[in-house]
Amino acid sequence: MLDPSWLWAVFTIIAAAAQTVRNATQRELTAKLGTVGATHVRFLFGFPFALIFLAAVMLALGQGLPHPPASFWPWVVAGALTQVGATALMLAAMNERSFVVVYAYIKTEPVQVALFGLVFLGDVVTPGMAAAILTATAGVIIMAVKPGTRSSLTATLLGLAAGAMFALSAVGFRGAILRREGGSYVMAATLTVFVGLILQSVLLTAYLRLRDPQVLAAIVRAWRPSLVAGFMGALASQFWFLALALATAASVRTLALVEVLFAQAISRFVFKQAMTTREAAGIVLIVIGVALLLWAH
Repeated sequence: MLDPSWLWAVFTIIAAAAQTVRNATQRELTAKLGTVGATHVRFLFGFPFALIFLAAVMLALGQGLPHPPASFWPWVVAGALTQVGATALMLAAMNERSFVVVYAYIKTEPVQVALFGLVFLGDVVTPGMAAAILTATAGVIIMAVKPGTRSSLTATLLGLAAGAMFALSAVGFRGAILRREGGSYVMAATLTVFVGLILQSVLLTAYLRLRDPQVLAAIVRAWRPSLVAGFMGALASQFWFLALALATAASVRTLALVEVLFAQAISRFVFKQAMTTREAAGIVLIVIGVALLLWAH
């Protein structure tokens, strides 16, 4: 029987796998909806499934709709807004020629989330965890940064800022979950997913309504594939938040780097793309970092 102390790791791996599928689906939608439209699908078509998850948890636990304390709201709003801000910065980075390098900067998120988690939540990072975070992050950077690639100052700043915003988002959502007053962590995580997705859906819908209403119409027309992306996005968020309820944001976001391994596997076995020596070295470091992280727990 699985040791409950390992549940956070199981939840994180499931979330990373679901997110990999969601990302693949969103890539297909980008041609039809544009980058912002495909991103919005994650939120707009995700929150109905989040509502279903919330109803299912309420039935399973025999509980009514919880009433979170006032301290819950600043954290969940901060998490939702910084996640949207991180996405916007990432989209801006996509306009840079050196996006591959920018991606490496974005993936410094585990390092930043360890710092923010310590400052805002008091989440302690042990020496073993620190070694795991640095090792796995180095692996991602080695995979992403190829010889001869260059990064402008703008690209560097965009990548680091996006990583910081994603880190703050993880800390914000974990802060919201921890504000539960008794009750089940499953309920707290599920409610946080639902509230976060509603806030993000309203915000991006209002933005697109003012800036590019044609994209909203295109999203409605592409509702079938959007449902798949929305479901996988909501499923990923559900398990991310369950993991954040049980472990520090730094641990969760470091183990989440297995998403890079899943994406590499798809590239290798589905698209038949060869693996370079540099990518193999990066994978080895990520695996070592993940092993160190699990050992440290």
